[in-house]
Amino acid sequence: IKLDKDKPQGELRLVGEDGFGIRMSLVLRFRADSYVVEHEIQLENRLSVAQTVELGTAWTAPVEWPKEQEQFAGARPIHVVRLPQGSFWARRESLGKAEEYVGEDRWVAFESGVAPLGQNGVYLTALIPQGPGMSVTESRREAQKSNGSNVLHGAEVGLRIRLAALEPGKSWEGRALTYMGPMEYERLKSLGVGLEKAIYFGGFPFPESWAVHYGAPSFPMEWIVVPTLAVMRWFHSFIANYGVAIILLTVITKVLFFPLTIKSMTSMKAMQALQPQINSLRSKYKSDPQRLQRETMELYRAHKVNPLGGCLPMIVQIPIFYALYDALSVSVDLQNAPFVCFGRLFGMDLWICDLARHDPTYVLPILMGISMFVQQKMTPVMGDPRQAKMMLFMPVVFTFMFLNLPSGLVLYWTLSNVLQIAQQKYMERLRGKPEKAPARAAKKA
Repeated sequence: IKLDKDKPQGELRLVGEDGFGIRMSLVLRFRADSYVVEHEIQLENRLSVAQTVELGTAWTAPVEWPKEQEQFAGARPIHVVRLPQGSFWARRESLGKAEEYVGEDRWVAFESGVAPLGQNGVYLTALIPQGPGMSVTESRREAQKSNGSNVLHGAEVGLRIRLAALEPGKSWEGRALTYMGPMEYERLKSLGVGLEKAIYFGGFPFPESWAVHYGAPSFPMEWIVVPTLAVMRWFHSFIANYGVAIILLTVITKVLFFPLTIKSMTSMKAMQALQPQINSLRSKYKSDPQRLQRETMELYRAHKVNPLGGCLPMIVQIPIFYALYDALSVSVDLQNAPFVCFGRLFGMDLWICDLARHDPTYVLPILMGISMFVQQKMTPVMGDPRQAKMMLFMPVVFTFMFLNLPSGLVLYWTLSNVLQIAQQKYMERLRGKPEKAPARAAKKA
């Protein structure tokens, strides 16, 4: 079948018998604009006695690929995924950990990633039952090479229909769907069967796998990642560059959280002003840590200072940082999305030709480290001076951590640091104006 705008849909009809009087008809319906294939199944008993009928369809993927296919750079199945009825979380297992299972789940699928880029899914091949009496199956199988030399362990997913008694001359009809396409959230959600749950957004504070297997408390990061992606897609619809979309998202985030930044800076300045008294308490109660802690907290309470106030902007940014990391890792839209790309030289990208990959020139992580160092130098010194000196090593540590993270994430963090520096400069200037006259008078006196 060849489908295009002139012929947007078509179907294949397959008919056969099993040799025991059961006639089967299968109609496959395709659409030119869809990755969904509709399956209409009919079973007819042509014998004069009732029969028990079991029908199964299955896909198998090898756990280990043959050596002659190791250089294949396309998508390979990496996980078995299925969504139990009434469950928010999908169950995800690597192919080697597939289990023997038959149940009335909403769907079962292979999640495929592009080798050798990692373990994030890009494509999905899903079997979706559409009626009573149909079960999904998961199992371990053995597949043999064509030459019969090696046996490979594989994982299998499928659908199963079991009819206890199909009466003579009677027929049974059922329906199923298959989805074979990219793991795009909106496209998967539009099917209305929970297929978007196949995308691994993770959970907080524990991974979603812990929530599935152990019942651990886990906040679905989907609730943060999906709106973040929606905002970025909206920006992209106007500017057609996801790097600029990340910049706009960073600016908006900083503007929204500017009141928290003011509160944080005020708290750090107050802490800095109390530093001589805190050092005095340390000298006085150095042999009594519990008394020191009580007296310190009493000092904070008397001056209405929140010791954790300086951490507010960082704490608020963590969910957005994680959401952006997830968006860059799991969103098909951002795969191979360029920011400032000058092409390739000697097989290397110049400069950022894929926001979902690390910066091959390492320019952006270095700029991030420099911006973080400047920000640290501008931050009011609090606590032990030795700890303050140790904090200056944090930019070096973060630079090495960010070397292999997605460049879109490093872009967000770098710009966030630059905007933080600008905000601190602005606030210092505002504070400096009314303080100039008293400071001049004090110096003269």
